[in-house]
Amino acid sequence: MAEEAGAEVLYTVTGLAEELGVTARTIRFYEDRGLISPGRAGATRVYTHRDRARMKLILRGKRLGFSLRDIREFLELYVPGGTQADQLRKLLKAVRDRLDDLEEQRAALEQTLDELHEIEAAAQAVLNERPAKSRKAAAAPKMEQRP
Repeated sequence: MAEEAGAEVLYTVTGLAEELGVTARTIRFYEDRGLISPGRAGATRVYTHRDRARMKLILRGKRLGFSLRDIREFLELYVPGGTQADQLRKLLKAVRDRLDDLEEQRAALEQTLDELHEIEAAAQAVLNERPAKSRKAAAAPKMEQRP
């Protein structure tokens, strides 16, 4: 859980993981990749409100399909107190690129679904055209006839 240290709230890896709904291993992964850099209180990692905010951005970026490289660039562009115009332009371009990719994937998925529905309908039509008698005969087990 979070601990008060002066005016700043500090989180342990377990507390931050619980709050964000991820595993401690996930947080360590992003730490190993240099996307967050916790402080230390002795041997214990301690995460600040800033680390928590960065983790939320990282998780959102991954959920939206951005690469770790993209996410790193977004985080590096942020300058506290600045206008963030560069960050917003970069973000806007990345969002538009991601939207284009997703629209292409949606079109491909819709085409695949249409083809599968056509195959399903054709197969069902063939089954429906077969006489009921032959369907029953095909479904019934064959018995050996004895002379």
